Amino acid sequence: MFNKNRQILNILFEAIPEGVIIVDKNQEIVAANNALEKMFGYTKDELSKKSLKILIPKKFHDNHNIHFKNFINSRKSRKIKSDLNLIGISKTGKKFPVEIGLNHFEIGKNIFVFALIIDVSVRKANEKKIHSLKNELEKKVLKRTADLHNTITQLKELNLNFKKEIKKRIAVEDDLKNALQKEIELNELKSKFLTMVSHEFKNPLSGILTSSMLLNKYQLTEQQANREKHIKIIANKTHYLNTILNDFLSMEKLDLNNIKYKHTKFNLSTVINEVVYNINMILKEGQRIYIPNNIDEFKINQDEKYLKLILSNILNNAVKYSPEFSNIYIEIAENNSKIEIKVIDSGIGIPEKDQKFIFNRYFRAENALNIPGTGIGLNIVSTHLNNLGGTMNFSSKINQGTTFVLEFPNNKNYENHTID
Repeated sequence: MFNKNRQILNILFEAIPEGVIIVDKNQEIVAANNALEKMFGYTKDELSKKSLKILIPKKFHDNHNIHFKNFINSRKSRKIKSDLNLIGISKTGKKFPVEIGLNHFEIGKNIFVFALIIDVSVRKANEKKIHSLKNELEKKVLKRTADLHNTITQLKELNLNFKKEIKKRIAVEDDLKNALQKEIELNELKSKFLTMVSHEFKNPLSGILTSSMLLNKYQLTEQQANREKHIKIIANKTHYLNTILNDFLSMEKLDLNNIKYKHTKFNLSTVINEVVYNINMILKEGQRIYIPNNIDEFKINQDEKYLKLILSNILNNAVKYSPEFSNIYIEIAENNSKIEIKVIDSGIGIPEKDQKFIFNRYFRAENALNIPGTGIGLNIVSTHLNNLGGTMNFSSKINQGTTFVLEFPNNKNYENHTID
């Protein structure tokens, strides 16, 4: 299944310093990079087509099966978390702590799970040392505080009849207490900072595109600039090909009237944040996307999957047809039983004579012919919107930008339905 994309996968896999592994829905290992093989002490042949359980201590197998099935069914990514206390086992039987980020993807009708695995043995050891040092420091602070109190008590007893001297000693005591408190707070800040750096510098990689973009943050060799250039090309091309593939698959399903819409209640921020997060990977230099501050206030009863598809397409166009160092804005409003979403860009705009054809399949505006695209995205979006009971309008001026207005029904009592 991966042979067609083996060259791209190899480039991405072997460039990632963390362990990367891909398994199918039966937990059979499909691919792994060199970093993972070294981490667990296996060769590529020893891991190929083996069960994922080979990397998991036996006593965790039952629970792992349950978690794996739940993850497959939920179809949601899982970011790396430092509080799960996950354990891996090497070929030699050595057990070591790991952190794992998960994502799933589909090729055809097959589901695969992409896992990023980090050996955190060194970090755990460092955290243990930090905890030990912190305890020692607290003991020293307590001892110094006790000694200070003893000293103050002695001074008070010696200078009981000298009020002025007592006031001076009290002032000294207060100053010392403040100094000690500042020392405690400073060390707490240091501890929190070390923990934060240890965790936050290991951001989860979600999918192949995320992995390739992460490489831009590593200083590898003197050819780093060239590598970043090619990695950027691979990421953009992969995203572009994936978008085209998804568009054509969606178009085929629409043509066959084989689309099933499932309405559920969810926070609109969940969809907006995920779509913007993915679009951020293809932003041009200096581009930024702004979302409303009150986005968490909006709840919607709609098909979450196709709402993501619709917003991804509109935002992708906004990025593609806008220049570098430009801003894209998302505005949201709720009116009775409808949710309105605006996407505003300052791009090349749509010529007035082309605007009436913009939702036609394969049509591309005159000023967009030299920019990669298929001309089917807006057609797919408008069809899905119509099926979901929504509408889409836009206004546009050449070289001033375009505003798309999407309106979705938000019936809280809406029942799941299927169009087939």
